[in-house]
Amino acid sequence: MASRPFAEGLDEGPREACGVFGIWAPPGTEVSKHIFYGLYALQHRGQESAGIAVSDGRSIVVRKEMGLVSQVFDENTLVSLQGHLGIGHTRYSTTGSSRWENAQPTFKTTVSGGLALGHNGNLVNTVELAAKVGRGDRMGATSDSDLVATLLAREADLSLEEAIARVAPQLKGAYSLVIMDEQTLYGVRDPFGLRPLCVGRLPDGTVIIASETAALDIVGARFVREVEPGEMVIVDAHGLRSRRFAEASPAHCIFEFVYLARPDSDMAGRNVHAARRSMGRMLAREQPADADLVIPVPDTGYGAAAGFAEESEIPFGEGLVKNRYVGRTFIQPSQEIRQLGIRLKLNPLRESIRGRRLVVVDDSIVRGNTTRQIVGMLREAGATEVHLRITSPPVRWPCFFGIDMATRTELIASDLTVEEVRAFLGADSLGYLTLEGLVAAVGLDANRFCRACFNGEYPMSLENDLPTKLYLEMLGRQP
Repeated sequence: MASRPFAEGLDEGPREACGVFGIWAPPGTEVSKHIFYGLYALQHRGQESAGIAVSDGRSIVVRKEMGLVSQVFDENTLVSLQGHLGIGHTRYSTTGSSRWENAQPTFKTTVSGGLALGHNGNLVNTVELAAKVGRGDRMGATSDSDLVATLLAREADLSLEEAIARVAPQLKGAYSLVIMDEQTLYGVRDPFGLRPLCVGRLPDGTVIIASETAALDIVGARFVREVEPGEMVIVDAHGLRSRRFAEASPAHCIFEFVYLARPDSDMAGRNVHAARRSMGRMLAREQPADADLVIPVPDTGYGAAAGFAEESEIPFGEGLVKNRYVGRTFIQPSQEIRQLGIRLKLNPLRESIRGRRLVVVDDSIVRGNTTRQIVGMLREAGATEVHLRITSPPVRWPCFFGIDMATRTELIASDLTVEEVRAFLGADSLGYLTLEGLVAAVGLDANRFCRACFNGEYPMSLENDLPTKLYLEMLGRQP
């Protein structure tokens, strides 16, 4: 995987692969600005590159570049993207390095025209798929998404719909896809439904497919339903219809509720903010603390910290201020600035912290380095005690399905006890939410979720798909 720009590297939290957005509007409607704002709402899911593809019914135009949505697109660029249907993508790489060739949407020519594709997730059988594709059609791209687009282009001799129906069952892993040709929009979700995908509608009949409901809200669309696991939805001049290509085996990523999704999104019929608040209340029951103030680690800790405060009757307050303008940058800092580390993103409110015993609520601990810096920063600001409370169980296993988590040997909780982790972080106490408590807080059947990063139980077999050496390394074992 390519090295990360410095400012992005400050945030050691797990990163999601991508956000996707698709729209079909009545002919004569211009949709580029809808896509722009939809991607803006999904920026948290990927900050390496952004792209839009549109069609006017006759040809597809693609614009993609490295950078944030607001850096890639301006008014003039959007005006040049004319068409009534299109897709958009914002990317964080998990398969394929961070470079322009791997930015999406991916475009391919077919026997009848062209297709564009945006992918959220990660495939585990890329070696098998790459063997089918060969090297001739890759154009420098190294992502699993490009493999899928190439396979679809080869199969699209009859129609893109039939190509999807033939190719999708060959894919193994996580994929929520938006795909388009000159006249039709498609949404495709893997049989496990690992990554989210939903459908919305505007009053004029415009249909939208997006990773999260927050992207529907920003363009004024009404939520219709989620794309079901193993389902393809098709949108064209005849309306919205559905086609199933595989039997559903739901295993939605529970980490979406913990960290990845926006709090104002709904998933599986549950509001993310409400779920996080419930996690905080459950955490206070399972891991109580004697303290003066509950503070969140911005931003995903807010709802849970409020819930913890409610349940514990310890006052809620803010103790860390986030610099919301620290985005992705290619400007390398001096050594002196690099040593500031987390302070570029977070700064303590000394008047709130000084002389107080703190409960600090965060969503997860992956490597532990940033959490350790936060604890030290709070102590320097005058906190007398720092009690860490985490709204998920210890992350002990890597994710192969689209979250950029470390190999198992790099996960701090993989081989250390809770007490050993606490000692490394320098906290006075450390308490995690149990897996049972997490599932209860989300309020849905445990069997609907993938919980592999917590318990190592993956929803599909991996040994025969990932290259053996890579698989063993990611699990922290010797080849």
